[in-house]
Amino acid sequence: MPAYLYLAAAIVAEVIATSALKAADGFTRLWPSLLVIVGYAAAFWLLTHVVRTVPVGVAYAIWSGMGVVLVALIAAVIYRQIPDLAAILGMAMIVGGVVVIQLFSRTVAH
Repeated sequence: MPAYLYLAAAIVAEVIATSALKAADGFTRLWPSLLVIVGYAAAFWLLTHVVRTVPVGVAYAIWSGMGVVLVALIAAVIYRQIPDLAAILGMAMIVGGVVVIQLFSRTVAH
């Protein structure tokens, strides 16, 4: 599987795990807690495959940046945690940073 497909799968697994943290309620609820544990384990396992060919700094920037934005979107929909303007601007800068890395960095595997 190409590295960027692994990265996309790692992002999805991490977003699912992070989104389930609130429902896990301090690991007092079994199913959401298992979702957190399995999701993070899958995310890190997939990320180990990504960093075989993608520089770790680039992989982590994409993984964490996209995770931040997707978790914020899910939190807004599921938990009604609507980000304010400052949070939206901050996330836009994160996405902008990922775009700059993808378009202009020579460390990105094309």
